[in-house]
Amino acid sequence: MTYQLVLGDRAYSSWSLRGWLMFEKFGLVAQQRYVDFATRNLDQQMADLSPARTVPCLVTPDGALIWDSLAITEELATRHPDAGIWPTDSRLRATARTLVAEMHSGFSALRTDCPMNLRAAYSSYIPSDGVRADVARLDTIWNYALQLSGGPWLCGPYSAADAFFAPVAARIAGYGLPVSSQAQTYVDMHLHDAAFRRWRAMALTEGQDLPWYARDMPQHPWPGPHPLDARAVLAGPPENPTCPYSGKPATHFLQLDARVFGFCNAFCRDKTLADAKAWPEFMDIYLS
Repeated sequence: MTYQLVLGDRAYSSWSLRGWLMFEKFGLVAQQRYVDFATRNLDQQMADLSPARTVPCLVTPDGALIWDSLAITEELATRHPDAGIWPTDSRLRATARTLVAEMHSGFSALRTDCPMNLRAAYSSYIPSDGVRADVARLDTIWNYALQLSGGPWLCGPYSAADAFFAPVAARIAGYGLPVSSQAQTYVDMHLHDAAFRRWRAMALTEGQDLPWYARDMPQHPWPGPHPLDARAVLAGPPENPTCPYSGKPATHFLQLDARVFGFCNAFCRDKTLADAKAWPEFMDIYLS
């Protein structure tokens, strides 16, 4: 038995992003299951996992049920001490744990006023005093950690602290929140991080727009890397007869630079359309 990781809508579930990054960034493997946020009945969808009722939720190989992201992080760090979840340096490890704990329990104004929405970037958002205070606090603790560690991530190499602040970086980017130049550089690192980009590409591909997350204000293009100019096409033949992700026969196609590539289903094709450079398996074929 392997890990089973239950997650929510990729576009909106900031805590699911954190849980997913704990596996994706540290080389851990889990079977993934997604609940549908559109129905708003998580209790029913997760009835087999009672008493858990939130995402992310993790079922360990020995059957333990963990329904809190910080508890998931600590349990994975205990079970996989060499994965790099926490820094090896004792001072930086203590700093990372403190940062994660503050993120886990704080920043309520930012969470309430600026829900994560990886499908939108707003151009005229005016933050409340509470949001400004939260952003100022982020500036303070991020700059402290970066000066202490020397970067490039908060506590040196990528750690749980960065996984926990990835959705915050998405909020700052998506709502155009003002931060210092050093903090903006840190936000940009998340936007360019391949794992974050893969999650966002899947968020753009699967799921529906949920109106209760939307904000009625003008939008502009997402401030992250610009995707390659690919488009879906109806027919091949493709350069690759099998899907770069599953190895199954290619039945869906995209065109890029007058070249045609094949995939085993619409999801594999469309997540590549959303951000081809985020997917090493595809880029190996494209650059060959």
